[in-house]
Amino acid sequence: MTEKVTPLAPDALRAHVDLSYLNIETTAEVKGKSSFLGQPRAKKSLEFGIAMRGSGYNLYVMGETGTGRNSLVSKYVKELADSQQTPTEWAYINNFETTREPYALEMPAGHGNELKERVDQFIDDLMDTFPASFENPTYQRKRTAIDKAFNQRYDAALKVVERFANEKEIAVIADGGSVMLLPVVEGKALDDTEFAQLPEVLRTSFQERINDIEEFLNEQVLELPTWRRKSSEEYRQLNLTTVQQSIKPLLKNLEEQNQNLPSVVRFIQEIEEHLPKLIIDLFIDESITDTVSDQERRATIARWLKPNLMVQHEVDAGAPVVYEMLPTYQNLFGRIEYTTNQGIPITNFQLIRAGSLLKANGGYLILDAEKLLQEPFAYDALKLALKAKELKMEMPFSDATLMHSVTLSPESIDLDVKVILLGSRDIYYQLQEWDPEFMELFRVPVDFDSFIPRSRNTVDNLILRIKDYGEEKNFKPLTRNALERLIEFSLREAEHQQRLSAQIVRVFKVFAEADFICGHEKVARITEHHIHQALEAAEYRNGRIADQMLSEIEEGTILIDTQGERVGCINGLTVMEIGESRFGSPARITSTVHVGGKGVVDIEREVELGQSLHSKGVMILGGFLGHEFGRRFPLTLSAHIAMEQSYGYIDGDSATVAEYCSLISAIAQVPIKQSIAITGSMNQLGEVQAIGGVNEKIEGFFKLCELRGLAGEHGVIIPADNIKHLMLAPEVVAAVKAGTFTIWAVTHVYQALRILTNIEPGVANEKLEFPADSLNGKAQEALKTLFELYQETEEE
Repeated sequence: MTEKVTPLAPDALRAHVDLSYLNIETTAEVKGKSSFLGQPRAKKSLEFGIAMRGSGYNLYVMGETGTGRNSLVSKYVKELADSQQTPTEWAYINNFETTREPYALEMPAGHGNELKERVDQFIDDLMDTFPASFENPTYQRKRTAIDKAFNQRYDAALKVVERFANEKEIAVIADGGSVMLLPVVEGKALDDTEFAQLPEVLRTSFQERINDIEEFLNEQVLELPTWRRKSSEEYRQLNLTTVQQSIKPLLKNLEEQNQNLPSVVRFIQEIEEHLPKLIIDLFIDESITDTVSDQERRATIARWLKPNLMVQHEVDAGAPVVYEMLPTYQNLFGRIEYTTNQGIPITNFQLIRAGSLLKANGGYLILDAEKLLQEPFAYDALKLALKAKELKMEMPFSDATLMHSVTLSPESIDLDVKVILLGSRDIYYQLQEWDPEFMELFRVPVDFDSFIPRSRNTVDNLILRIKDYGEEKNFKPLTRNALERLIEFSLREAEHQQRLSAQIVRVFKVFAEADFICGHEKVARITEHHIHQALEAAEYRNGRIADQMLSEIEEGTILIDTQGERVGCINGLTVMEIGESRFGSPARITSTVHVGGKGVVDIEREVELGQSLHSKGVMILGGFLGHEFGRRFPLTLSAHIAMEQSYGYIDGDSATVAEYCSLISAIAQVPIKQSIAITGSMNQLGEVQAIGGVNEKIEGFFKLCELRGLAGEHGVIIPADNIKHLMLAPEVVAAVKAGTFTIWAVTHVYQALRILTNIEPGVANEKLEFPADSLNGKAQEALKTLFELYQETEEE
């Protein structure tokens, strides 16, 4: 005889949270600081991955979105990073020899801004020094001496030429560096007009004498270019000496200020070698000095000398933690910007911009794995940088607008960063399978569970997280009852009476919406009533499809009976998830049986609407049917099972128990109560197994029955293993308490059949025969008749 099933008591339908032990009225009175909420495995993995400094020990944090893993990991890593050593700072400086290959300059934390300020002051001092140094008497006297020496040589040569010319009655006239030779007649130098009026014989004579004098002049000033070169060299040397002497005390002061930084001292020595030429070009070159303002000179010097500080840190600030929201190649590795000069793109080391890898150097970089994999070049370049332990800034793709421009090739920077990828489990296992380098570089998986065991410690920690979030967002405090409802909502989201949902973001969402409602009511505290309103409002916003289906059932468009009895017809339960909307709905399952040899036919599978798990469930119930009735004679029948008015794909095996009950009803021609719905999976031994979405399924059928009127006969049958998953809505619990709705939990399909038919299923004797008045006995007799009829048909 089948064990009788007792309906579930109201207390078993929902876990109740009691926080009276806290002795508080609102969350404002809660003391303490929130820490890692549950997740002991993830916490240990995170601690290990952060502490382990070996190569390749980067982390991959996996788990469902909405668990707060991003903020939790960021916060936890930040707390650990604050106690670690602050890394060095990096800047790019001018490579005076090859400007397109700027040098990388490493400095201790806090020194970058100091160096920039000192270089700024040095540039100010240069502007005060020049061009004043070229205007002092000593410089002017030396410059005049150089000019005088050149002029003396030139004048002496001209005097010799003048004496020679006078002998030939030719005048020598020097004007602005040029020399003119004019004939002299009667003591007067003739111009071109007067010369042309002379007789031809006399003109020819004068021309021959002028040619002789020109040859003599060329011989006398043959060394003029040499004199000019020597003069120019003396000018350059004078200018160079003047600049060197002027900047020497400035550079000495700058070097003394940075004497503890060898890399900076080397940079200053480079400045000492190459700066004089720039100063001479800016302040002495007449082609420049007449067109360039002081502001432009200063900008040129700053662009040439000032370090481009790429990353800076406060002293004792700890290791940096950077979360890159959009990990494009340029956001990770940095970029080289361009400006235009007369339409031509140009750049210099001052236009190099740091990426998040450099900003996180010496610390931690947090990236979204899915976004990283979607960006061209980013993932492969990241792996290469981590393996080489150096950051090389280059353009992996060509820009058509920069085709004819000169780009930079900055010096590589030593890279010491721990990368933390945040992603799904699917991405982790795909990378593990398809990318052999992935496991070499990301050796530490940090796996976040989708639920948190319910205990005093985890509940208290959840309360602290809720309190901290409310204070951060400036929400009103929660009363104790409101806090209890929020925790019960977390249990409902986890679908377990002893587990909290790791989707803490959803709890925060309800908190925020309750605070909004509370603000409209202009009260100081968020109460249980506000939490209830927030949940109802969210359900209403997302409930259009659920309400539409319920309306179609009520109108009769979708056929569902909730009263009476029918043969081969049963109310199964389905759950649908569309976006944020998740709801349950009843579905009619029917079975028909006739003479034939096709066996149990799954109509959904035949039309390719039934997915693999649903088809597996139908095959399992066929196996159980054969085990129970096919050992005395062959099972020879044709049975068809269908989920009526279903026009989409069906998957899952949660309708297996309902389909078996419908099939037995059709075989034995015993009616099933339409006021009861059922859900559950089963195995080949008839044992009922747990299913998902049990709360939504019960509530979906309850709403229909409530709409049509609860009369005490309505109810739902669920697997006994699902009792711990029950977190039903208060109105369902109230109906059960009032006796207008019933919930049974069964462990075997025969228990469900007894509730649905009020007939004992029966137990087979040694001859494998069931009692004639039992449900199985009637089914066995009907199957025997079908077999005999099929045999007669075969014989005919």
